[in-house]
Amino acid sequence: METLIEGVIGLGAEPGRIVMMLIGAILMYLGIKKEYEPTLLVPMGLGTILVNIPNTGVLMTGGEAGPFQVLFEAGIETELFPLLLFIGIGAMIDFGPLLSNPFLLLFGAAAQFGIFFVIIVAVLAGFDIADAASIGIIAAADGPTSIFVANSLGSKYMGAIMVAAYSYMALVPIIQPIAIKAVTTKKERRIRMKYKPGEVSQPAKILFPIIICVVAGLIAPVSLPLVGFLMFGNLLRECGVLDRLSVSAQNELVNLVSILLGLCVSVKMVYTDFLQFDTLLVMGLGLLGFVMDSVGGVMFAKLLNLFRKEKINPMIGASGISAFPMSSRVIQKLATEEDPQNFILMQAAGANVAGQIASVVAGGLVLGLLL
Repeated sequence: METLIEGVIGLGAEPGRIVMMLIGAILMYLGIKKEYEPTLLVPMGLGTILVNIPNTGVLMTGGEAGPFQVLFEAGIETELFPLLLFIGIGAMIDFGPLLSNPFLLLFGAAAQFGIFFVIIVAVLAGFDIADAASIGIIAAADGPTSIFVANSLGSKYMGAIMVAAYSYMALVPIIQPIAIKAVTTKKERRIRMKYKPGEVSQPAKILFPIIICVVAGLIAPVSLPLVGFLMFGNLLRECGVLDRLSVSAQNELVNLVSILLGLCVSVKMVYTDFLQFDTLLVMGLGLLGFVMDSVGGVMFAKLLNLFRKEKINPMIGASGISAFPMSSRVIQKLATEEDPQNFILMQAAGANVAGQIASVVAGGLVLGLLL
């Protein structure tokens, strides 16, 4: 009873704990009720509540590191969890739509505009270049890449960056439609595109991840851990002789690592670290970058339309972000809302997987310039 009373008094004396616990509850609500990335937001939300309980044992136990801290040191500081997650993500991705229409690679590149835009804005706002670069990578809408880059650069805003990256990934269905509608007209969103499926041979699908690894290694060698693990996962999928490993990577590996990653992120959600003006600014800049990624992709598509006879639906440009496959689904939903007979899912999916590659390469380029 005495311990209970001390805990209640501790909560009353430090209202920041209550604020963070409410934030944790909101994250869990979004995961459970709205089904926004539940494998990440539910453990992240519960973890946020647990780490903000006075004298919590999940961070420190008897003067030694508690279970959450041990997981953080083993999985985040070593960058192991993000890399393992990339194996599963790679196994999920079908590069067929991209290989049948390589032109879509351009949209993956264009939709990384927000990264470099926010790096410039963050530097102008007074952040040092390492923190600014780490903040900019939030715009990639790629949690593992954000963690990898922020940890490699030693950013002191790791917690805010992790939370922003995964939160905005989960909120793609809310954020992207607003950004897209702000820079497109109803007529543009109704543009129909012909889909001409091309035959992609199995040897081509096997060679693609290998070639990407070599090219990425030559362009941005620092990106090879991310690109290599992503492409290894895709090789499991496409080689045809490792189906059991591919299925395990897509399901058991991704689910387990996502749970552990969600719990690890909560280590940086302690109110004394999180409820700071700089942290809120980081979250705001991350959101700005995410929006500018979508806007950049849309504006690039509109620019191309000035020179093309066969017009591109500008929304395809916005699907060039890394949030796969959520972004391509959002784009198709928006297209269907404007015209129930407009089907652009395959083009959006191709741009979406291009964005997965481009975000990793962009992260590697940033690291290559700063390390």
